[in-house]
Amino acid sequence: MTEPKRQYVSYLLRLWQKAGKGTACWRASLESPRTGQSQGFASLEELFQFLRRQTGVPSDVNDAD
Repeated sequence: MTEPKRQYVSYLLRLWQKAGKGTACWRASLESPRTGQSQGFASLEELFQFLRRQTGVPSDVNDAD
């Protein structure tokens, strides 16, 4: 039996800046309220890639519409 595709996902999002080599970069973490599991991201792009995988949205889709 196949698992039905999820229509809804929720996360607690945390964002913070970390000083780097002359510039500040953003870090992020997501926590699932359903499982309590947390995942960290070293950049916003890593966060976006994770969310694209979770939602099945390809990375070449323009979200400006």
